[in-house]
Amino acid sequence: MNLENSRDYYGKVLESSADLRTDACCTAEAPAPDILAALANVHPEVKARYYGCGLVVPQAIEGAHVLDLGSGSGQDAYLLAQMVGTNGSVTGVDATREQLDVAEAHRAWHAERFGFDNVRFVEGDIEKLDELGLEPASFDVIVSNCVINLVADKLAVFRAAHRLLKPGGELYFSDVYADRRVPAHLLDDPVLHGECLSGALYWGDFDMLAKQAGFADPRLVTDRPLGINDAEVSAKLEGISFVSATYRLFKLAGLEPQCEDYGQAVRYRGTVRGQEKMFHLDAHHAIEKGRVFPVCGNSWLMLAETRFAPHFDFIGDFSTHYGVFPGCGTAVPFGQSDANPQKSDPKNQSAPCC
Repeated sequence: MNLENSRDYYGKVLESSADLRTDACCTAEAPAPDILAALANVHPEVKARYYGCGLVVPQAIEGAHVLDLGSGSGQDAYLLAQMVGTNGSVTGVDATREQLDVAEAHRAWHAERFGFDNVRFVEGDIEKLDELGLEPASFDVIVSNCVINLVADKLAVFRAAHRLLKPGGELYFSDVYADRRVPAHLLDDPVLHGECLSGALYWGDFDMLAKQAGFADPRLVTDRPLGINDAEVSAKLEGISFVSATYRLFKLAGLEPQCEDYGQAVRYRGTVRGQEKMFHLDAHHAIEKGRVFPVCGNSWLMLAETRFAPHFDFIGDFSTHYGVFPGCGTAVPFGQSDANPQKSDPKNQSAPCC
């Protein structure tokens, strides 16, 4: 039902974003000036049929090869094409013919406007990426914008993304999440599914599936609560709350289950375009230019073994382990009872998150 309903809802029911009944498939973030400028170079018809829920434009992607899962009418693909430039490329995959027709119809228009043509579109099901002839370990970045919730086999998508990424690459995607598992009787509701609600993952299940696929430490970048203002839709949801969230998942072999402390730190050089003063790795890591910034081992790897490495100086190594990084969401389980006199000792309190 999922694929056919998606094709019907996005190909026939919706004619533009004005037809949406909730704000789940809308982007609320204010784009940075360079992204706004790039959006101005996207064809109006492409923008009119955009149904994303976030900004999927990660930093430092000049020259990168990008795969867009569920590329729709092509807005994100054409936006990213400008960011990666002539030495990069963008491949969009979508299963809805009507959306692909819009994207393809304006390829020449965008190529003329950009001065280069580095975009291609492939018709296919993102649950079956292995059938599309995409080369394993060939993409630096994979993006997706409010699409993974629409598919039934989400683990298959995460596993395929991991296979298609180069070592050190990342899956950077926005999607809708629920505060509990959506009841089975709502899963096949065509409106709830098309509005990106009934297929939304419970956030705990997402974390589990991402790790099963090989992404050991999912990092939240941004999130916002969704407003369900349509009374009919809201009544069906039985009190479930939803958020739109952007995550980044790195393909790195050395990531550990917890944030471990090795006494490491980084210093940001201020050289990433658009983030010259402050580099945002995720929602908990805003790294100011020039400042020595302590990090856990996982954050170190996300910077040292990815495309971000040239933008940082690295202090320390993995030779000495000091335990769990203070304040990173995992406390030492021992000595937490009220009877333990060390519990109230200030020196045993957690420091801010890494």
